[in-house]
Amino acid sequence: MDIRYSCHPNDFKRYTTEEVRKEFLIETLFVEDTVQAVYSHVDRMVTLGIMPVNEKVSLDKGIDIWANFGTHYFLERREMGLFNVGGAGKVSVDGEVYPLGCKDCLYVTMGAKEVYFESDDKAAPAKFYIVSAPAHCSYENKLIKIADAAKKPLGSLESSNKRVINQFIHPDVLKTCQLSMGMTVLEPGSVWNTMPAHTHERRMEVYFYFDVPENNVVFHMMGQGQETRHIVMQNEQAVISPSWSIHAGAGTSNYTFIWAMGGENQAFDDMDTIPTTQLR
Repeated sequence: MDIRYSCHPNDFKRYTTEEVRKEFLIETLFVEDTVQAVYSHVDRMVTLGIMPVNEKVSLDKGIDIWANFGTHYFLERREMGLFNVGGAGKVSVDGEVYPLGCKDCLYVTMGAKEVYFESDDKAAPAKFYIVSAPAHCSYENKLIKIADAAKKPLGSLESSNKRVINQFIHPDVLKTCQLSMGMTVLEPGSVWNTMPAHTHERRMEVYFYFDVPENNVVFHMMGQGQETRHIVMQNEQAVISPSWSIHAGAGTSNYTFIWAMGGENQAFDDMDTIPTTQLR
């Protein structure tokens, strides 16, 4: 498991491009029949990628659970949300099987002991993108299909940000301890997300960019509003955003991204917006 420690914003100002990428970018999430995991000390969020091809893959494959979490199994004191961004697959949670098509979501509550992932067709493997947050109580596992997500259209083609926010793991959809997740889909001709930029001092966020066409990239903006930096993101990469950092991006094409949040509350209007003309 890759461990990332917290960074003070004053230190961040002096980071080189290489250092910014090393601390915040998650470059590789999907490797055949393995669990790719990054543990961030920012709100103790864990980001994982699992691509089962030749076998059924356990959630804790290759992870020393006691050394990393001090628990007996991964979800003993955690909850998690996951999306399938590949071919059809299924997830087994303590013996109950959940089928997931592309862009379907599954919430798994604290206390689930045995979680396995598999693909329906090894020629078109499922790709499970996962974010896990600390939890204090159990709720209910729930499968949310893309068709059942709460949809919030926003933006316009004139401002290059016409998009649909799909709310999956959200207070309006189901109860969780702290984790919130959703998927934003940009329409052709739109490239900007999350503008005007904002911070939320009481929550951190992880962005996962996918459906980025070949030979295209997304410029992810981060840092304090008066001292911004950027990371050039490629398809199926994620980025960790501390509470003090803005999190916005513009692509060379339209794309899709999954946002995941954890922290003190789940109030989506608890944010400090920064006028675009005041960004530096």
